[in-house]
Amino acid sequence: MKYSILFILQTLALFSAPGAEPAARPNILYLFVDDMGWGSIGPNGQAARKDKGLPYVRTPNIDRLAEQGVNFTRAYACHVCSPSRSSQQSGFHQGHTFADANDPDNARKAMRGEDILMGDAMFAAGYTTGYWGKWGYGGSKDQFKPKVDNIQSLPTSHGYTHVLAELHHVRAHTFFQPSLWSAPAKIDAIGGIHLIPNSIAKYVGSDAYPDLPAYQNHHDYPSIAYCDDAYAFAALDFVRKNAQNYNKTGKPFFGLLATQIPHAPFNEISQLPNWDHAYEDDTAFKKLSPQAQQWAAMVTRMDAHFGHLLSALDDPNQDGDTSDSIADNTLVIFQSDNGGPGGSSHTVFDSNGSLRGGKGKIQEGGIRVPLVMRWPSMIHSKSKLKSGNQCARIVDITDLLPTFCELAGTPSPLSIDGVSIAPLLSGCGHQRNRDFIIHEASNGQSIIRGKHKLVRARVRGNRDAPLELYDLERDQTEKENIAASHPELVKELHALLLGERVGEAKGFANTYHHWIGDEGALMSHPENWSDYAYANAGVTYLSDDGGPQLSWTALIENKGITHSLVSADTDLEFLGFEISGSSVEATQTLQINQGIKLTGRNEIRLSNNGNLVINGGTLTSLRWVDIQPGGILQGHGRIEASLYNNGIVSASGKIPLEVSKDYYETLDARLSVSIEGDTSTGLKVYGKAILAGTLDIALSNLSVKANTPYTILTASQIEGTFRNKNQHVTDGNDQLFSIHYTHSEVSLVPVK
Repeated sequence: MKYSILFILQTLALFSAPGAEPAARPNILYLFVDDMGWGSIGPNGQAARKDKGLPYVRTPNIDRLAEQGVNFTRAYACHVCSPSRSSQQSGFHQGHTFADANDPDNARKAMRGEDILMGDAMFAAGYTTGYWGKWGYGGSKDQFKPKVDNIQSLPTSHGYTHVLAELHHVRAHTFFQPSLWSAPAKIDAIGGIHLIPNSIAKYVGSDAYPDLPAYQNHHDYPSIAYCDDAYAFAALDFVRKNAQNYNKTGKPFFGLLATQIPHAPFNEISQLPNWDHAYEDDTAFKKLSPQAQQWAAMVTRMDAHFGHLLSALDDPNQDGDTSDSIADNTLVIFQSDNGGPGGSSHTVFDSNGSLRGGKGKIQEGGIRVPLVMRWPSMIHSKSKLKSGNQCARIVDITDLLPTFCELAGTPSPLSIDGVSIAPLLSGCGHQRNRDFIIHEASNGQSIIRGKHKLVRARVRGNRDAPLELYDLERDQTEKENIAASHPELVKELHALLLGERVGEAKGFANTYHHWIGDEGALMSHPENWSDYAYANAGVTYLSDDGGPQLSWTALIENKGITHSLVSADTDLEFLGFEISGSSVEATQTLQINQGIKLTGRNEIRLSNNGNLVINGGTLTSLRWVDIQPGGILQGHGRIEASLYNNGIVSASGKIPLEVSKDYYETLDARLSVSIEGDTSTGLKVYGKAILAGTLDIALSNLSVKANTPYTILTASQIEGTFRNKNQHVTDGNDQLFSIHYTHSEVSLVPVK
């Protein structure tokens, strides 16, 4: 059966419903540190070391966050600095970004204008945005006369309006840069950012700024600031100002403090007055090696700065009265960018805990990191995710961007690898699962799925490199390779790993394309899609002028004033694709006919006024088909993915619409089925079905049989019910049906 644009519009008009009012959006303060291993905080090992009388690092404020929030014990980032920042900001893992290593050229190319980064998303959502610290992209590495190398890669080109940062990671290999990049900037500044002296002189002599840990009022404090002191004071100004503004206007803020601490060089901290004051009462500290003392002092200095930021949330105007506290609705995140390096921090303080390896390696010690989150209004003693507890859910650094987007009430960037954990944090909505996470390092690549971790050792030019398999539940130290006893699992995980493009040559990344074809044009033809080219300063880093492929992030969007139709004429694969229209008078429809398979490896998204009609074809994704408000999925065929319905699903035709995994509805979702004579058509779900929306009958006739059940949904397990009043539904001919449920079936019974 073919479906006309008119019929789709009638369906949209019939089923349109207002969305639920969003909950109050939290402020977000993200504390991101450099080279701090998983075991470097109290709850991950340092408290136990203290109890045993062993050398330990003092992090009282981070530990307090863990006591008041949640410590995620299986959190991951990347193996080194630059990839972690790229994956953090973009939501893509290393197989889909330029920055899969600490390439010196990353500053010129890692962030593109088309990439929607954290700052872009939060600024677009109405947040006031700030970034302080190690950014690492867009500037040159010259210490004395750095310049902007790529405007596309600057934080100011990606939504951050308040900035004090370092734009090249090599230039961040000292803590005494003579200048730092700042915004807002003078009007003619390239990229909206300019250099200012690295100084904290303006904070000297002011009672508004605590003297510890910086000792900025000490006569021996250097004229060129220790850069993390400068970053911390700038962040403190931002938090105080915007906390007060939040109380006045309700406008939330997003601030990210990305310290250079505790990255090397360690010895530079010893140039500061009273640099080891936090350990002056610790006689054992004086017996440690100079490097161990310096590393510990760096960590505790950073922790003290964090404490001042937390105090600013409690008392924004510093008057001693905490009635203006905004801490309750502020999500605070602490995280490291990779595992701790070797040297004294590892040997003296056991900074990576019992984990194997360290910074730069694919083993757990290189990629598992400390992650703590506190949000008092949502994480407390009575919430599902309880304060003071640990959580063993796997959380990757790519998950933070979609989490912030969902909390801010804005869609995540299309086809990213990260998965939001906002429902887990808030206790509201359905928490989507992430089947696996991917990492690359100098010595290999890995895929982690559940308790299993497959490691593909890096052997240049050899795709059949040695494979190792570990059970992290019973062997988190990765000592026992069990690959030989699980050959089928190894084969399956290896195929998934290679499918994530980790084996591609240097310079590979996903590409962005949009539809430029005429009405009725075919999807497979390259001329119907925009070409892609990423260039800077006369150098083209990546180009793609062919047809759709698995690296594409693609948008089919109708920007016109009349309806538009696109047809899939052959099997096609994308990383992800989205369909959207500009209005109910200008919808965009994609039609998939019998025998055609359309793949969005990470996702298929139907957004507002975007319609997808399946005439016996197949949609497939490793994750989901996502129907957002105003989107319609209609027809019959097969969906080889989970189906998330926050719009409209209309199952029509003589055979069911099959869903191979799970089906989820929101309160605003609508499911339409048809009943004609003895035949009913609906959903056949092979996983579980979570019901919460409204059921409608789009088509029926008067020949239905009274008291005869018509099955309209089957699933392996059904949870919830439709929200129809009195569990009744009426068709267009005023025939009333009652809705009946079993554990695996929903049926309609005509009522006289």
